[in-house]
This record gives sequence, C-alpha cells and structure tokens, in this order.
Amino acid sequence: MKISFLTLFPEVIEPYIAASIPGRARQKGLADISVHNIRDWTQDKHGRVDDYPFGGGAGMVMTPQPLFDSIDAVRAQMPAGTRVVCPSPGGVPFDNRLARELAALPGLLLVCGHYEGIDQRVIDHRVDIEISIGDYVLTGGELPALIVMDAVLRFIPGVVGNECVHDEESFERGLLEYPQYTRPAVFRGIPVPEVLLSGHHAHIAAWQRRQSLIRTASVRPDLIKGAQLTQAEREEIASARDESTAE
Repeated sequence: MKISFLTLFPEVIEPYIAASIPGRARQKGLADISVHNIRDWTQDKHGRVDDYPFGGGAGMVMTPQPLFDSIDAVRAQMPAGTRVVCPSPGGVPFDNRLARELAALPGLLLVCGHYEGIDQRVIDHRVDIEISIGDYVLTGGELPALIVMDAVLRFIPGVVGNECVHDEESFERGLLEYPQYTRPAVFRGIPVPEVLLSGHHAHIAAWQRRQSLIRTASVRPDLIKGAQLTQAEREEIASARDESTAE
C-alpha cells in the first residue's frame, strides 16, 4: 500500500512513521509512506498558503491553489484507485470498519488541514472522504491523519505479525476488549484473577467474554445496542448493572 501525507509540518509526521509499526511496515516493503510539504507548491512570492475568510470570521483559511496543485501532483505518483482523505470535525466517524475498508485500497493520500480549515472548493473537487476521529477540535490535521494511517496499517497482512490478533482487538466484535494481565501473578499484593491461572481454556474464554460485556456496557453502552448478544448475555449485563447500582 502507498500512503502519502500532504502537510505544512512534515517534522510532525516524519518521526512517527519512522518508528514502531509504521517503521516496520516500511522496512518490510508492506507500505510505501511518504511526506510532502504543501508549501512546496505555493505560487505566492512570500510562501503564504492561507488568507482571510470571505464573509469574515476569526482565523485564517488555507488557500485552494497550493492544495489543488499539491494534491494533483502527489496523486499522479500514486496507484489508480487511491483515495484522498482529509481529517475534519465535519467528516464521517472513523472506526474499525472504515479502517478495514481503507486498508483494502492501493493508496491513501492524507491531506492535513490547518488554521481554521481549508477552502471548501478543495473538499468539493479534490477530496474523496472527510474523516472525523472525534467530537473535538485540534490545531491541525496531522495527528488525526497519523491515527488513520496507524489503524489502517494494522489491517495490512504481515504488518502486525499475528493476523489472529485482530479477532481479539477492541471493537472488532462490536465490544471493548477484556482486561489484560501479565507476570507476576501477584504484584504488591494485587493478584491476577484466578481463572486466568487455571489453564482451563473454556473457563478463561467465558471470563473474557463476560468481562468484555461488562466493560462495554459500563463505558460504551452505545456499542451494546448494535452488538450481537444472546438473551443470556443481555440478562447478565442487566444483572451486572443492578449490582453496580446497589453498591
């Protein structure tokens, strides 16, 4: 997969893609990741890439010329079927399902906005999809773009290593993941749940499923509504809620 970033701040992107999973993906040849500075395409003699918004308002807006030209130039170097993605508070919510869909594409061009946003003509005529990572505002699109890349890379075969790991990840089955523990079995007097030391795989699986249900119902009840649960599991969640209320 080929992934390209367009940004005003390459120094924010470069360290992250050189490390951990993105770095290994590049070394293995599983992902071709590049970073491009939008300022390289500006035609303004002072190197400006922003201007005041028509109609007034606070802040500055990124102008269309550098974005149109940079998107066209970089996209021309990418495979057919590449999609242009722009992180934005007004985009569609980013989730595991969308990350999996994007991972199936030959290429992603991630356009990082800044200031008060980018000229709407860029969105209308060059961007394929706007993506939101949450209901809050950041100073730029670099962090959201890195989040999208990181989540997408995990679905490319060979990047994570153990392909079965996805089945156990949070959200993959519509629920949050169960709690995880490692050695030592007792730390500062705090023990690991005894069932995890039993070696009884069926009992462990049942405990993990129950913990996943309880955690999701407590922290993300919205996910429970869409999860595929048995009647017994729904009753167990209701029972756990009653116990929590009683306490």
